[in-house]
Amino acid sequence: MSELQLIRPRAEDISGQPILRPLPSARFRSIGPFVFFDHMLEQAYPAGSGMNIAQHPHIGLSTLTYLFEGQLQHKDSLGSDQLVEPGDVSWMTAGDAVAHVERTPQAQLGQNKRLHGLQVWLALPEAEERCAPSYSHHPAATLPCSDALGVRITLIAGKGFCLESPVAVRSPTLYAELRLAAGANLVIPAEHSERALYLIDGDAELDGEALPARAMAVIPAGETPLLGACGECHLALIGGEPIGPRRMNWNFVASSAELIDQARQRWAAGDWPQVPGETARIELPR
Repeated sequence: MSELQLIRPRAEDISGQPILRPLPSARFRSIGPFVFFDHMLEQAYPAGSGMNIAQHPHIGLSTLTYLFEGQLQHKDSLGSDQLVEPGDVSWMTAGDAVAHVERTPQAQLGQNKRLHGLQVWLALPEAEERCAPSYSHHPAATLPCSDALGVRITLIAGKGFCLESPVAVRSPTLYAELRLAAGANLVIPAEHSERALYLIDGDAELDGEALPARAMAVIPAGETPLLGACGECHLALIGGEPIGPRRMNWNFVASSAELIDQARQRWAAGDWPQVPGETARIELPR
């Protein structure tokens, strides 16, 4: 395989929830349609506390939340109010304008709890970036899986490994959770022109080269490297076809500066769809 290109994530904190964010980076603004990748690190919340991200806006993207541990409540300006559990897909397409809230469910606040998962943003194709917003929830049992020879693949979104997720992606996409037993191997097929692996936990190699934990390894186009598990390991594989340059400003993604400016002005002015029953909101950063 060609020399492995690594993206070292930067550490961030969102309302008390620590995250690692490899995308976007200076060298790689996107991988396929993925323009944002957050690893929500394992976090213990004692009774009386939890994650609470107040009402905030989006345009031009789809968000996908996928948990390994814990629960979140998703509410949005479409009227959705959904409990998200481990293995579920919470899929929101912002289009022209949407607002949402993400928090620890009320029923869990009185107990000790943990949270661990991933949230990604996928940019919409330019022709659809101003589409009507939508939300769908896909329980874990509805996601296709393959389990053989010590390799378990869950297709979270898109197509890959002869599997297809029910999530309604807007462009060619690959998003899979990989769990390998010690000694297992998996060839990463060249089904999409852009691909990257993120090692969540464990020890793994790609064509014999060690993968750093919690870093993103970009796979060269057209190559089919062998992923090997030195011990039990847990990874995310993302990819797809590039959709062209995108601008990102705060929670907004768009193909033009004008759309970003319009969204900022609308949110600042309060001219935005509201999440029913919610009054708290996150203001524009200065």
